[in-house]
Amino acid sequence: MNNKCIGHSSQVSGVEEHRLVGGKGDGMRLLEVRNGLGLNFTVSIDRAADISRLSFKGDNYGYFSPCGYVAPAYYDDKGTGFLKSFTAGFLTTCGLTAVGLPCTDEGQELPLHGTVNNTPAEHVYHIEDSEKIVINATINQMDIFSDKLMMYRKIICSKFTNMIIIEDTIENMGDRVTPLMILYHMNIGYPLLSENARLYIPSSKVTARNDHAQKNIGNWEKILEPQSQFEEQCYYHKFDTEKGTARIFNPDIEKGLCISFDAKTLDYFVQWKMFGEKDYVLGLEPGNCHPDGRDVMRKENTLKYIEPGKKITYRVQIDMISGTENWKKIMEDEKC
Repeated sequence: MNNKCIGHSSQVSGVEEHRLVGGKGDGMRLLEVRNGLGLNFTVSIDRAADISRLSFKGDNYGYFSPCGYVAPAYYDDKGTGFLKSFTAGFLTTCGLTAVGLPCTDEGQELPLHGTVNNTPAEHVYHIEDSEKIVINATINQMDIFSDKLMMYRKIICSKFTNMIIIEDTIENMGDRVTPLMILYHMNIGYPLLSENARLYIPSSKVTARNDHAQKNIGNWEKILEPQSQFEEQCYYHKFDTEKGTARIFNPDIEKGLCISFDAKTLDYFVQWKMFGEKDYVLGLEPGNCHPDGRDVMRKENTLKYIEPGKKITYRVQIDMISGTENWKKIMEDEKC
C-alpha cells in the first residue's frame, strides 16, 4: 500500500493472529481479518478455520452460543456431546463423513454433525495484496484403518467490496469409496436477527422436517422475538435453478447479507429456526445433505460419495448489504 498517510498497512486492513488465554478456549489460535471497508471477521484456526465472529460496520451478524470458545481438547464425540462445544459462531462446518443426527451406519457409530469442526487446521497462512485477503488452511480428517479425507480451505475477502468467498476442496487420499457429507451451518444472530428482520429464500419447494415444523410451515419465513422454551423448527429448501440464494435484512440497523451457492453441488438448504431466550439464532445452511443422519440418507439412496484419488470443490459466497435503498434495489432486480 503506497499511501503517504499510513505507517503500516494494518492501519487500514489486514490479518492479525491472536491466542486466547483462560477458560475452555485457552490457547486457541484466531485470525482477525479486516478489509478496510467495515467488514471484520474472525477465523478460528483450531476449529477447522471456521468463522467464529463476523461484523459489518459495527454491527454483529453471527450468533455466539452460551458455551463460548471451546478448544478441540474438550470435544465429546458421544451422541449429542457436540453441543457441549458448539460455539456456533457465524460458521460451523459440519462433516465430512457425517452430518446431522448421531446414528449407527453400517456398524459405525457417528456423532452429531461429524468431527471436522473440532479438528485444528494445519499449514495456515494468508496472502494479502491490493485487491484481496486470502487465508489458506488444511484440515486433516484421516485415520488409520479408516477414511482418509483432506480438506483444503480457502477464505477470500475482497478489499473492493464487502464479500467473503469460502472455497473448500476435499480430496480422498485413501483407497476406499468414502461417504461425503458437508453442511455450511451459518448462524445469524442479534442485532441482524430480530423480529423485524426480513428473510427471503426464493426456493422452489419447502418441506418441514417434522410434524412440529409442519404446523407452522405457512410462516416459515417469519422471524419471532425470543420465546421461552421455544422448540426448534427446521425447513428444507430445494432450488430448481443453478444458483441458490438466501437473504436477510434488518431495517432497524439497515444492514443484511446474501448467501449464494451452487445449488447443483450443494443441493440441500436447511433453514433452522431456534428462537429461544438466549438460544436466539437463525441457521441458513447450504450443504450436500440434510441433517437427519447418514443412515437415513443411505436408506433414501441420497448419500453422496467421493472416489479414491478424486477431489470435489464446494463454494459459498457471502455478500454484505448496506442501506435500505440497496436492499430494495436487490429485491426489485430479483423480480425482473
